[in-house]
Amino acid sequence: MGLQIGNIVVRKSIEISDLKGKTLAVDAFNTIYQFLSTIRQPDGTPLMDSKKRITSHLSGLFYRNINLMKTGLKLVYVFDGKTPRLKAGTHEKRQEVKDEAFEKYEKAKQEENIEEMGKYSKQLATLDDEKIRESKELLEAMGIAVIQAPGEGEAEASFLAGNKQAYAVASQDYDSLLFGAPILIQNLTLARKRKTISGYVNIGPELIELEKVLNSLQINLDQLICLGILCGTDYNLGGIKGIGPKKALLIVKNKAPAIIFKQFPDLDFDWQEVFSLFKKPDVREAEIKFPKLNKEKIREILLEHEFSEERINSALEKLDEAKEKGKQKTLF
Repeated sequence: MGLQIGNIVVRKSIEISDLKGKTLAVDAFNTIYQFLSTIRQPDGTPLMDSKKRITSHLSGLFYRNINLMKTGLKLVYVFDGKTPRLKAGTHEKRQEVKDEAFEKYEKAKQEENIEEMGKYSKQLATLDDEKIRESKELLEAMGIAVIQAPGEGEAEASFLAGNKQAYAVASQDYDSLLFGAPILIQNLTLARKRKTISGYVNIGPELIELEKVLNSLQINLDQLICLGILCGTDYNLGGIKGIGPKKALLIVKNKAPAIIFKQFPDLDFDWQEVFSLFKKPDVREAEIKFPKLNKEKIREILLEHEFSEERINSALEKLDEAKEKGKQKTLF
Protein backbone atom coordinates (compact mmCIF):
# COMPACT_ATOMS: atom_id res chain seq x y z
CA MET A 1 0.00 0.00 0.00
CA GLY A 2 2.42 2.66 1.18
CA LEU A 3 2.39 6.41 0.80
CA GLN A 4 0.91 7.77 -2.47
CA ILE A 5 2.63 11.08 -3.25
CA GLY A 6 4.15 10.27 -6.62
CA ASN A 7 2.32 13.06 -8.46
CA ILE A 8 3.99 15.84 -6.45
CA VAL A 9 7.51 14.42 -6.17
CA VAL A 10 10.26 15.66 -8.48
CA ARG A 11 12.44 12.96 -9.98
CA LYS A 12 14.91 12.35 -12.74
CA SER A 13 15.49 9.39 -15.02
CA ILE A 14 18.90 7.77 -14.79
CA GLU A 15 20.73 4.80 -16.27
CA ILE A 16 21.83 1.82 -14.21
CA SER A 17 25.39 2.69 -15.25
CA ASP A 18 25.05 5.97 -13.32
CA LEU A 19 25.00 3.89 -10.13
CA LYS A 20 28.18 1.94 -10.87
CA GLY A 21 30.31 1.42 -7.75
CA LYS A 22 27.61 2.72 -5.41
CA THR A 23 26.11 0.86 -2.45
CA LEU A 24 22.32 0.65 -2.40
CA ALA A 25 20.25 -0.31 0.65
CA VAL A 26 17.42 -2.41 -0.77
CA ASP A 27 14.04 -2.66 0.97
CA ALA A 28 14.04 -6.48 1.00
CA PHE A 29 10.35 -7.20 1.70
CA ASN A 30 9.24 -4.65 -0.91
CA THR A 31 11.49 -6.23 -3.53
CA ILE A 32 10.70 -9.88 -2.74
CA TYR A 33 6.96 -9.19 -2.80
CA GLN A 34 7.43 -7.78 -6.31
CA PHE A 35 9.05 -11.01 -7.45
CA LEU A 36 6.37 -13.16 -5.83
CA SER A 37 3.65 -11.05 -7.46
CA THR A 38 5.06 -10.68 -10.95
CA ILE A 39 7.15 -13.76 -11.74
CA ARG A 40 4.29 -16.06 -12.67
CA GLN A 41 2.84 -18.11 -15.49
CA PRO A 42 0.18 -16.44 -17.73
CA ASP A 43 -2.58 -18.03 -15.63
CA GLY A 44 -1.09 -16.57 -12.46
CA THR A 45 0.59 -19.72 -11.16
CA PRO A 46 3.89 -18.82 -9.45
CA LEU A 47 7.09 -20.60 -10.43
CA MET A 48 7.33 -23.88 -8.50
CA ASP A 49 9.49 -26.97 -8.38
CA SER A 50 8.13 -30.54 -8.64
CA LYS A 51 7.44 -30.52 -4.88
CA LYS A 52 5.14 -27.46 -5.32
CA ARG A 53 7.60 -25.20 -3.51
CA ILE A 54 7.35 -21.63 -4.81
CA THR A 55 10.56 -20.41 -6.42
CA SER A 56 9.53 -17.04 -7.94
CA HIS A 57 11.42 -15.12 -5.24
CA LEU A 58 14.62 -17.14 -5.75
CA SER A 59 14.46 -16.64 -9.50
CA GLY A 60 14.01 -12.88 -9.14
CA LEU A 61 16.73 -12.50 -6.53
CA PHE A 62 19.25 -14.53 -8.49
CA TYR A 63 18.81 -13.32 -12.05
CA ARG A 64 18.01 -9.66 -11.37
CA ASN A 65 20.79 -9.22 -8.82
CA ILE A 66 23.32 -10.96 -11.06
CA ASN A 67 22.46 -8.43 -13.78
CA LEU A 68 22.72 -5.51 -11.36
CA MET A 69 26.02 -6.74 -9.91
CA LYS A 70 27.40 -7.07 -13.45
CA THR A 71 26.98 -3.28 -13.76
CA GLY A 72 29.14 -2.71 -10.66
CA LEU A 73 26.42 -2.15 -8.08
CA LYS A 74 26.94 -3.11 -4.42
CA LEU A 75 23.72 -4.32 -2.82
CA VAL A 76 22.64 -4.47 0.81
CA TYR A 77 19.28 -6.14 1.46
CA VAL A 78 17.57 -4.86 4.61
CA PHE A 79 14.91 -7.14 6.13
CA ASP A 80 12.00 -6.12 8.34
CA GLY A 81 12.07 -6.89 12.04
CA LYS A 82 9.29 -6.23 14.52
CA THR A 83 6.21 -4.62 12.99
CA PRO A 84 4.93 -1.47 14.75
CA ARG A 85 1.58 -1.90 16.46
CA LEU A 86 -0.05 0.74 14.28
CA LYS A 87 0.66 -1.31 11.16
CA ALA A 88 -1.75 -4.05 12.24
CA GLY A 89 -4.54 -2.29 10.36
CA THR A 90 -2.49 -2.42 7.17
CA HIS A 91 -2.01 -6.19 7.50
CA GLU A 92 -5.74 -6.64 8.10
CA LYS A 93 -6.56 -4.55 5.03
CA ARG A 94 -4.08 -6.49 2.92
CA GLN A 95 -5.69 -9.75 4.05
CA GLU A 96 -9.11 -8.41 3.06
CA VAL A 97 -7.74 -7.55 -0.38
CA LYS A 98 -6.24 -11.06 -0.66
CA ASP A 99 -9.52 -12.70 0.36
CA GLU A 100 -11.43 -10.70 -2.22
CA ALA A 101 -8.82 -11.43 -4.90
CA PHE A 102 -8.94 -15.15 -4.07
CA GLU A 103 -12.70 -15.24 -4.65
CA LYS A 104 -12.30 -13.50 -8.01
CA TYR A 105 -9.41 -15.80 -8.92
CA GLU A 106 -11.47 -18.91 -8.17
CA LYS A 107 -14.33 -17.58 -10.27
CA ALA A 108 -11.97 -16.84 -13.17
CA LYS A 109 -10.49 -20.33 -12.79
CA GLN A 110 -13.93 -21.93 -13.09
CA GLU A 111 -14.58 -19.84 -16.20
CA GLU A 112 -11.10 -20.71 -17.55
CA ASN A 113 -10.40 -17.01 -17.97
CA ILE A 114 -6.58 -17.04 -18.12
CA GLU A 115 -6.24 -13.25 -18.26
CA GLU A 116 -8.38 -12.71 -15.14
CA MET A 117 -6.60 -15.53 -13.32
CA GLY A 118 -3.27 -13.85 -14.00
CA LYS A 119 -4.62 -10.49 -12.86
CA TYR A 120 -5.99 -11.59 -9.49
CA SER A 121 -3.30 -14.12 -8.64
CA LYS A 122 -0.75 -11.30 -8.33
CA GLN A 123 -2.59 -10.09 -5.24
CA LEU A 124 -2.27 -13.48 -3.52
CA ALA A 125 1.49 -13.38 -2.90
CA THR A 126 2.59 -14.16 0.65
CA LEU A 127 6.00 -13.88 2.27
CA ASP A 128 6.50 -16.46 5.03
CA ASP A 129 9.44 -17.36 7.27
CA GLU A 130 10.68 -20.08 4.91
CA LYS A 131 10.84 -17.73 1.92
CA ILE A 132 12.63 -15.13 4.06
CA ARG A 133 15.19 -17.73 5.21
CA GLU A 134 15.77 -18.96 1.66
CA SER A 135 16.13 -15.40 0.39
CA LYS A 136 18.76 -14.48 3.00
CA GLU A 137 20.68 -17.69 2.35
CA LEU A 138 20.80 -17.11 -1.42
CA LEU A 139 21.69 -13.42 -1.12
CA GLU A 140 24.63 -14.12 1.20
CA ALA A 141 25.89 -16.89 -1.10
CA MET A 142 25.82 -14.31 -3.92
CA GLY A 143 28.07 -11.98 -1.94
CA ILE A 144 25.24 -9.57 -1.12
CA ALA A 145 25.14 -8.03 2.36
CA VAL A 146 22.10 -8.83 4.52
CA ILE A 147 20.98 -6.59 7.39
CA GLN A 148 18.27 -7.57 9.87
CA ALA A 149 16.46 -4.43 10.99
CA PRO A 150 15.07 -4.18 14.51
CA GLY A 151 11.89 -2.62 13.10
CA GLU A 152 10.86 -1.47 9.63
CA GLY A 153 13.36 -2.46 6.94
CA GLU A 154 12.72 0.75 5.03
CA ALA A 155 13.50 2.83 8.12
CA GLU A 156 16.79 0.98 8.68
CA ALA A 157 17.71 1.33 5.00
CA SER A 158 17.02 5.08 5.23
CA PHE A 159 19.18 5.24 8.36
CA LEU A 160 22.06 3.56 6.50
CA ALA A 161 21.72 6.02 3.62
CA GLY A 162 21.54 8.94 6.05
CA ASN A 163 24.76 7.72 7.69
CA LYS A 164 26.50 7.58 4.28
CA GLN A 165 26.88 3.80 4.61
CA ALA A 166 24.75 3.52 1.48
CA TYR A 167 24.32 5.91 -1.41
CA ALA A 168 20.54 5.50 -1.58
CA VAL A 169 17.52 3.40 -0.65
CA ALA A 170 16.08 1.20 -3.39
CA SER A 171 12.31 0.78 -3.01
CA GLN A 172 9.11 1.35 -4.93
CA ASP A 173 7.50 3.01 -1.88
CA TYR A 174 7.90 6.67 -0.94
CA ASP A 175 7.95 6.04 2.82
CA SER A 176 11.76 6.14 2.93
CA LEU A 177 11.59 9.88 2.18
CA LEU A 178 9.56 10.37 5.36
CA PHE A 179 12.19 8.33 7.21
CA GLY A 180 14.78 10.85 5.98
CA ALA A 181 16.51 8.90 3.20
CA PRO A 182 18.54 11.49 1.25
CA ILE A 183 18.12 9.59 -2.04
CA LEU A 184 15.48 7.11 -3.20
CA ILE A 185 15.93 4.94 -6.29
CA GLN A 186 12.81 3.48 -7.90
CA ASN A 187 12.56 0.95 -10.74
CA LEU A 188 15.93 -0.63 -9.98
CA THR A 189 15.90 -2.98 -12.92
CA LEU A 190 17.41 -3.42 -16.36
CA ALA A 191 13.97 -4.17 -17.84
CA ARG A 192 12.69 -1.37 -20.01
CA LYS A 193 9.00 -2.27 -20.23
CA ARG A 194 6.24 -2.93 -17.71
CA LYS A 195 2.80 -4.34 -18.42
CA THR A 196 -0.10 -2.13 -17.32
CA ILE A 197 -3.87 -2.24 -17.83
CA SER A 198 -3.51 -0.11 -20.97
CA GLY A 199 -0.57 -2.09 -22.36
CA TYR A 200 3.22 -1.98 -22.03
CA VAL A 201 5.01 1.18 -20.93
CA ASN A 202 8.72 1.99 -20.99
CA ILE A 203 10.30 2.28 -17.56
CA GLY A 204 13.74 2.88 -16.19
CA PRO A 205 15.48 3.73 -12.93
CA GLU A 206 14.47 7.03 -11.35
CA LEU A 207 16.33 9.04 -8.74
CA ILE A 208 14.48 11.11 -6.13
CA GLU A 209 16.47 13.45 -3.87
CA LEU A 210 14.87 14.41 -0.57
CA GLU A 211 16.43 17.88 -0.56
CA LYS A 212 15.09 18.65 -4.04
CA VAL A 213 11.65 17.33 -3.09
CA LEU A 214 11.54 19.59 -0.04
CA ASN A 215 12.83 22.59 -2.00
CA SER A 216 10.34 22.12 -4.84
CA LEU A 217 7.44 21.78 -2.41
CA GLN A 218 8.82 24.58 -0.19
CA ILE A 219 8.41 22.57 3.00
CA ASN A 220 10.69 20.88 5.56
CA LEU A 221 10.92 17.21 6.56
CA ASP A 222 8.49 17.58 9.48
CA GLN A 223 5.94 19.08 7.11
CA LEU A 224 6.53 16.29 4.58
CA ILE A 225 5.81 13.75 7.31
CA CYS A 226 2.61 15.63 8.16
CA LEU A 227 1.68 15.71 4.47
CA GLY A 228 2.10 11.94 4.38
CA ILE A 229 -0.06 11.48 7.47
CA LEU A 230 -2.81 13.65 5.98
CA CYS A 231 -2.79 11.54 2.79
CA GLY A 232 -2.49 8.24 4.63
CA THR A 233 0.41 5.95 5.52
CA ASP A 234 0.69 2.30 6.56
CA TYR A 235 0.22 3.54 10.13
CA ASN A 236 -3.01 5.48 9.43
CA LEU A 237 -4.64 3.98 6.38
CA GLY A 238 -6.67 6.38 4.28
CA GLY A 239 -5.41 9.46 6.10
CA ILE A 240 -8.09 12.15 6.31
CA LYS A 241 -10.99 11.72 3.92
CA GLY A 242 -10.99 14.11 1.00
CA ILE A 243 -7.35 15.13 1.35
CA GLY A 244 -4.91 14.19 -1.40
CA PRO A 245 -1.27 15.21 -1.86
CA LYS A 246 -1.96 18.62 -3.47
CA LYS A 247 -4.50 19.68 -0.86
CA ALA A 248 -2.27 18.35 1.93
CA LEU A 249 0.61 20.45 0.59
CA LEU A 250 -1.45 23.63 0.95
CA ILE A 251 -2.37 22.65 4.51
CA VAL A 252 1.17 21.93 5.78
CA LYS A 253 3.07 24.86 4.25
CA ASN A 254 4.64 27.23 6.80
CA LYS A 255 3.04 25.45 9.76
CA ALA A 256 4.33 23.42 12.70
CA PRO A 257 2.88 19.90 13.16
CA ALA A 258 0.81 20.85 16.20
CA ILE A 259 -0.78 23.73 14.28
CA ILE A 260 -1.44 21.53 11.24
CA PHE A 261 -3.39 18.92 13.19
CA LYS A 262 -5.12 21.37 15.50
CA GLN A 263 -7.66 21.97 12.73
CA PHE A 264 -8.56 18.26 12.77
CA PRO A 265 -9.76 17.66 16.37
CA ASP A 266 -11.79 14.51 15.61
CA LEU A 267 -9.13 12.22 14.15
CA ASP A 268 -9.58 8.48 14.63
CA PHE A 269 -5.82 8.02 15.04
CA ASP A 270 -3.06 9.57 17.17
CA TRP A 271 -1.16 11.77 14.72
CA GLN A 272 1.68 12.29 17.22
CA GLU A 273 2.29 8.54 17.49
CA VAL A 274 2.34 8.19 13.70
CA PHE A 275 4.63 11.23 13.40
CA SER A 276 7.02 9.71 15.96
CA LEU A 277 7.27 6.42 14.02
CA PHE A 278 8.72 8.36 11.07
CA LYS A 279 10.71 10.92 13.06
CA LYS A 280 12.21 8.48 15.56
CA PRO A 281 11.97 5.00 14.01
CA ASP A 282 13.33 1.82 15.59
CA VAL A 283 16.78 1.64 13.94
CA ARG A 284 20.27 0.75 15.06
CA GLU A 285 23.89 1.03 13.98
CA ALA A 286 24.83 -1.78 11.63
CA GLU A 287 28.12 -2.86 10.09
CA ILE A 288 27.77 -3.71 6.42
CA LYS A 289 29.73 -6.85 5.55
CA PHE A 290 29.79 -8.22 2.02
CA PRO A 291 30.15 -12.02 2.17
CA LYS A 292 32.44 -13.85 -0.20
CA LEU A 293 30.76 -15.16 -3.36
CA ASN A 294 30.01 -18.86 -2.81
CA LYS A 295 29.19 -20.43 -6.17
CA GLU A 296 28.80 -23.95 -4.79
CA LYS A 297 26.26 -22.76 -2.23
CA ILE A 298 24.34 -20.92 -4.95
CA ARG A 299 24.24 -24.06 -7.07
CA GLU A 300 23.18 -26.16 -4.07
CA ILE A 301 20.27 -23.83 -3.24
CA LEU A 302 19.01 -23.44 -6.79
CA LEU A 303 19.53 -27.03 -7.91
CA GLU A 304 17.58 -28.18 -4.85
CA HIS A 305 14.67 -26.27 -6.41
CA GLU A 306 15.39 -27.71 -9.87
CA PHE A 307 16.75 -24.58 -11.56
CA SER A 308 18.58 -25.17 -14.83
CA GLU A 309 22.23 -25.87 -14.05
CA GLU A 310 23.19 -24.52 -17.47
CA ARG A 311 21.45 -21.20 -16.80
CA ILE A 312 22.96 -20.95 -13.32
CA ASN A 313 26.48 -21.50 -14.65
CA SER A 314 25.92 -19.06 -17.51
CA ALA A 315 24.81 -16.32 -15.10
CA LEU A 316 27.77 -16.94 -12.79
CA GLU A 317 30.20 -16.84 -15.72
CA LYS A 318 28.85 -13.44 -16.73
CA LEU A 319 29.38 -12.21 -13.17
CA ASP A 320 32.98 -13.46 -13.25
CA GLU A 321 33.56 -11.66 -16.56
CA ALA A 322 32.17 -8.42 -15.13
CA LYS A 323 34.38 -8.67 -12.03
CA GLU A 324 37.48 -9.36 -14.13
CA LYS A 325 36.64 -6.40 -16.35
CA GLY A 326 36.30 -4.22 -13.27
CA LYS A 327 39.73 -5.31 -12.01
CA GLN A 328 41.35 -4.47 -15.35
CA LYS A 329 39.84 -0.99 -15.36
CA THR A 330 41.13 -0.46 -11.83
CA LEU A 331 44.66 -1.45 -12.90
CA PHE A 332 44.62 1.05 -15.76
